[in-house]
Amino acid sequence: MSYSYFFVLLQDMFREKFAQKELEVNHMTSYESKDVLKQAIMKTYNQYDEEFDMISEEMKDDRIEDVSRTPTENLAYQVGWTTLLLQWEQDETEGKVVHTPAEGYKWNQLGALYSLFNEKYACQSLVALRAQLKQNVLTICDMLDRMSEEELFEPHQRKWADEATAKAVWPVYKFIHVNTVAPFKNFRTQIRKWKRLKQV
Repeated sequence: MSYSYFFVLLQDMFREKFAQKELEVNHMTSYESKDVLKQAIMKTYNQYDEEFDMISEEMKDDRIEDVSRTPTENLAYQVGWTTLLLQWEQDETEGKVVHTPAEGYKWNQLGALYSLFNEKYACQSLVALRAQLKQNVLTICDMLDRMSEEELFEPHQRKWADEATAKAVWPVYKFIHVNTVAPFKNFRTQIRKWKRLKQV
């Protein structure tokens, strides 16, 4: 691993580790209704997904020195977080204990969690990862349909949401935003840079 690549990776890990804290300081996007949130999710997801149309399976694991993730690692991040988001809601609905961010992981162990995402998902094909992400996004939209505006936008509507943040009080929509719209935008920028440097 070259020094420059390690530096980019380190920057990326720190940026993600403190993303939640940064968002707590008035950087959060707000939405007028759950329909507006759903529209934002689908728009950013479709834009993100389209970036993979011209990337072949042969290139899915190619690493570019100035980009911290390969195409499969980029998708693995999205699949990992959207899967966890759905799991939090499902577990609470079923009366189970909810572990945030994931069972066996704390919020200060995101680097290890991302390694788990890569181990679990990045070994799959781009086709499989894109299909799983699409299914997760559609399931999240279905989840939104089942929620009232109050459940989505008012605080203290889900135990998992209250327990996930130490100081800030986040309504459910904020967790949905930071695990869909925000990373779809940010990681689209990453994959576009990968494509540009790879000349795809």
